[in-house]
Amino acid sequence: MKPIEFIKRIATKKTFSKGLGHYPKGHLLTIGALAGVLAAGFVSTHTPAPGQEQRLSQAVQLNLQATTITTKQTGTTQTQREVFTHNLGLPAEQKAQKANAATTEAKEIWHTEMVKSGDNLSVIFNRAGLSDATLYQFLQSGKAAKQLTKIHPGQKVEFKLSNSGDLEALRYQKNRLHQIIFNRTQEGFKNNSVIAAPDIKLAYREAIIINSLFLAGTDAGMEQGLIMELASIFGWDIDFALDIRTNDSFRILYEEKFLNGEKLGNGAILAAEFTNQNQTYRAVRYTNAEGDTSYFTPEGNSMRKAFLRTPVDFARISSHFNLKRRHPILNRIRAHKGTDYAAPTGTPIKAAGNGKVIFAGTKGGYGRTVIIRHGQSYKTLYAHMHKYGKGIRSGKKVKQGQIIGYVGKSGLATGPHLHYEFYKNGAVRNPVTVKLPKAKSIPKSLLSNFKEQTQPLVAKLDQFNSKTQLALSQKSTTTN
Repeated sequence: MKPIEFIKRIATKKTFSKGLGHYPKGHLLTIGALAGVLAAGFVSTHTPAPGQEQRLSQAVQLNLQATTITTKQTGTTQTQREVFTHNLGLPAEQKAQKANAATTEAKEIWHTEMVKSGDNLSVIFNRAGLSDATLYQFLQSGKAAKQLTKIHPGQKVEFKLSNSGDLEALRYQKNRLHQIIFNRTQEGFKNNSVIAAPDIKLAYREAIIINSLFLAGTDAGMEQGLIMELASIFGWDIDFALDIRTNDSFRILYEEKFLNGEKLGNGAILAAEFTNQNQTYRAVRYTNAEGDTSYFTPEGNSMRKAFLRTPVDFARISSHFNLKRRHPILNRIRAHKGTDYAAPTGTPIKAAGNGKVIFAGTKGGYGRTVIIRHGQSYKTLYAHMHKYGKGIRSGKKVKQGQIIGYVGKSGLATGPHLHYEFYKNGAVRNPVTVKLPKAKSIPKSLLSNFKEQTQPLVAKLDQFNSKTQLALSQKSTTTN
């Protein structure tokens, strides 16, 4: 008897019920295996009837989707077959709906809370359905978690909860670029930071000053912080309260930061040029191997001096240095040994240079006063303060640009202003005209590296200027 006929015969109900018991167990296993092979061959060579091919293709595709889903959920082959069999006979639209529902179940679900005015972390946890006990456990996980005690309106906190409502993970959007993720482990909540790198683009601005640097910068589309940074770069050479004239001009090359096409803010000024009273100053940004960054002339000379020219930004001089001036209150000739800068009460006063505070207190007609010694040769005095800067006291070391107090009218003063005196080797000097000592320049050993890093910036600044001049020339030609 041929094998196929034998298998057909034992597969009948009658033969199966009566005849199998007479065959040895080993034969039965051989027969079963052979039947499986022949059955597989029968299925693989079967040609679908017209219209069934598309249904089978859809069924196989749904089976693959179901396999992916159920493997994550149960990991059993039996469940995979059940999903496939259940979906096979459904209309295509219902099959897609069930597949989408299964995919949704597999996704992580996060609950989002936006920080509102008056919120604290306890309120936000309670809104998310979490207890104070969970909050306490979270805060005990380390310093990173404690950062959330200083949340601000507009920030975002996301919670991932288990089916039982326990906190599994938390995401804290500290700012547009910095996200901290906390995940629950057996040892508590572990965190890692995700910092997005913004796209950096070069930007260029230029303007001619008519009224003031601030107005010119604003008209050129510059933010206040960028204008202040420009003034600080050239602040050692130009007194922005006294020296600015109509038709002075500036040009700057700087960075702008973008994330997903939206501007986040400005980066550093890379190169700048300022023309004041027909004298042009240029500055480039340079970072050395140790990571220290400062501004220099294109030749490598430091833009910084040992002292700031003016210790108050954008103030006006209300009274000049004059050793024979008549005092406005005492009405008698009394030497005015400094320069008065008129500014609103509360305007910050900066230390003109690095040094040590040798006096901080009330000094007769000077009112609230701070005196700083700079090395062995120099001393500066700041009077009529409204109040002192944080931590300013006798013996305190300060750095150039550090806030040491705020403009006021304490002592003999007719209005809020800073009285500023400058001493060299014990003799008082005019702060406006005294020649200031320079800070260190680029050493010769680093000069080649300096030029390699900064010359392209100067070239780019000139390139933008050339384009501007060309555009102005073409506009003038078209107008004529």
